[in-house]
Amino acid sequence: MFQKIINGSVKLVQRWMPEPFLFAVILTFIAALLAMPICRQTPVEVISNWGGGVWGLLAFAMQMALVLVTGSALASAPALKRGIAWLSSLPKTPVSAIALVTSVSALACWLNWGFGLIVGVIFAKDIARRLQGVDYRLLIASAYSGFVVWHAGLSGSVPLKLATPGPDLAAATSGAIVDPLPISDTIFHPYNLVMVLLVIVAITVVNAMMHPKGSNIVVVDPSLLEEADVTMAKPSSSPTPAQRVENSRLLTWLISLLGLSFVVINLCFKKGAFDLGMVIMIFLFLGLLFHGTPVAYVRAFGKAASGAAGIILQFPFYAGIMGIITGVGESGICFGTVISNACISISSPTTYPLLTFLCAALLNMFVPSGGGHWAIQAPIMFTAGAELGVAPGLTGMAIAWGDAWTNMIQPFWALPALAIAGLNAKDIMGFCLIDLFVSGIIISGGLLIWAL
Repeated sequence: MFQKIINGSVKLVQRWMPEPFLFAVILTFIAALLAMPICRQTPVEVISNWGGGVWGLLAFAMQMALVLVTGSALASAPALKRGIAWLSSLPKTPVSAIALVTSVSALACWLNWGFGLIVGVIFAKDIARRLQGVDYRLLIASAYSGFVVWHAGLSGSVPLKLATPGPDLAAATSGAIVDPLPISDTIFHPYNLVMVLLVIVAITVVNAMMHPKGSNIVVVDPSLLEEADVTMAKPSSSPTPAQRVENSRLLTWLISLLGLSFVVINLCFKKGAFDLGMVIMIFLFLGLLFHGTPVAYVRAFGKAASGAAGIILQFPFYAGIMGIITGVGESGICFGTVISNACISISSPTTYPLLTFLCAALLNMFVPSGGGHWAIQAPIMFTAGAELGVAPGLTGMAIAWGDAWTNMIQPFWALPALAIAGLNAKDIMGFCLIDLFVSGIIISGGLLIWAL
């Protein structure tokens, strides 16, 4: 029975899911057509809001691209690749391989989404090269499924923005939050940690159970997964001054020491925020350190940058959708406000976090960006939460979980993994749809219990 459900889910997605870029285009027209009757906006107003928003997330898009690229470059460091190769040799059966890929990817995504996403897919490819009879589609889906805990982890946009001091916090939350919230109230809150653990265990078990049988297994020729050697040639016996600098380990150690010293001073002594910029700095300088020489890191960074192409292409379109959702015309009605107010109008202190989660999950289909969610929901949801007596940390994590949850059927963030794996979104999203339902039950129940 369970295998029939899985097969049906896979066939449904294969038939109906378009290419991710077209997904963004279709969502653009859906948002535009809904905004006109709901917000009483004219076509000219909708077009103006869309065009005005297209470049509204450039800074955040650059941060997201850097998180991905620095995380990918770190994951490709020789020492980490040797660790991945050792892990890849552990599973002896397809089911154990799926379980191991899921758990490793989820834990890595909790640490950093870019690092986890790339580590997961590299790990999955390495297992596919070594182990016969494992379904390649499910391997890559398992590597991506760990993404569901991203925003509840150390690179989650909303909790990191809540932890960032400055006047922007009060402005973004309409004065509901003035002082920054420590991550002990969000990421490291006991309830959040329990939810993360339960979700990881659940998707690990479910993914292992989903492995197809017999003729339904789709395998890949291991020779197709071999990667070209991108390491730089070693300098000759008489290197030029330029080659000496390019391959200088001392220079790498010095610049890495400089960057990591700033991180330690800022976090430990100045009590600075563990924000998105700090995450990028950590992975940037750890990547340099692990690659050993400046030129080796430049090559790794350049290769990793190709995985960000889909994000760079689609971010303006999703920023345009955010422009439609946040824009107002002469009616003074904002689409995002309508959605958020609908959630608030039926909420109680107990149900508010759950409904906030569902609202964020819906918005994530149109704006798959934590920064976008922050811009749309922070001014409304934190104020309403304060009026209901809901802790701001709980409201923030409800938004964060919603932002992560529907990534299981929103293919935007899967693009880098798919590019590395050589698959299409429709190849993995049927499996991810099952993970969506399983994780949704756990997250919903967890938020209800947290609110009691």
